Amino acid sequence: MKEKIYTIPVMDVFKTDCECPLCLLEKKLEDDAVEYTLGPSMMEPDSRIESNEKGFCKKHYKLLYEKNNRLSLALILDTHLMEKNKKLFLPYKNKFIDINKDSKTNIIKTLADRFNSKPSASDNAVDQLIHSIEALESSCVICEKISYTMERYISVIFYLWQNEKEFKDMLKNKKGFCLPHFKAILKGMKKHLASKNQSEFLMDILPMQIDNMGRIQEEVNWFTKKFDYRNSNAPWGNSKDAIPRAIEKLAGFSRLE
Repeated sequence: MKEKIYTIPVMDVFKTDCECPLCLLEKKLEDDAVEYTLGPSMMEPDSRIESNEKGFCKKHYKLLYEKNNRLSLALILDTHLMEKNKKLFLPYKNKFIDINKDSKTNIIKTLADRFNSKPSASDNAVDQLIHSIEALESSCVICEKISYTMERYISVIFYLWQNEKEFKDMLKNKKGFCLPHFKAILKGMKKHLASKNQSEFLMDILPMQIDNMGRIQEEVNWFTKKFDYRNSNAPWGNSKDAIPRAIEKLAGFSRLE
């Protein structure tokens, strides 16, 4: 099979013995994105505008912090905070008088306004702040980059499955996927395959997934039985690291040691 530049990352992970090849792709994308954020993107105006606006999720703030490139991270945080303070809180400085008036409004007027569904200045301020903070909580530059590229990789998987017998055979002999990536594969199947091919693809991956979910449950079960003194001298088999593998199988890519 002649590999193309866009198929190489997919082929590499599917040649690897692992619980979920898509988790390996996601880890590589995440590592690259964190390095890029603290490195080259610092000098790219478009990247800084994006990070100023969107920021990062809790997980990726932690990974950025753990890289120990404190100056780069501080520069990112400085301009992001400047942007968020300007958009989130600065507008409310001009509304303090109206908000303060609400605290002096008598109870009869307050009840009347609520009965007439007329929101107070305080209600409006709170609702707008909640909406803005929720929007910020759901945005992350790194998450969006990973999600976009993973979508492209999933389309490559279906291209290879339809056009390369070697890949098709390789897929059937994997250890399945984590549940989040199995869901992504199923959604990709509906998007990329014609109805007549979906059943064939499902028969390639569903028995494999069922078998391997059962396998990892048995490995966890044997892990628990090894704590019975009667099994103390029995071999561990594949169960020594069954706990982190089971968690990743259920919940998806994580950085468990």
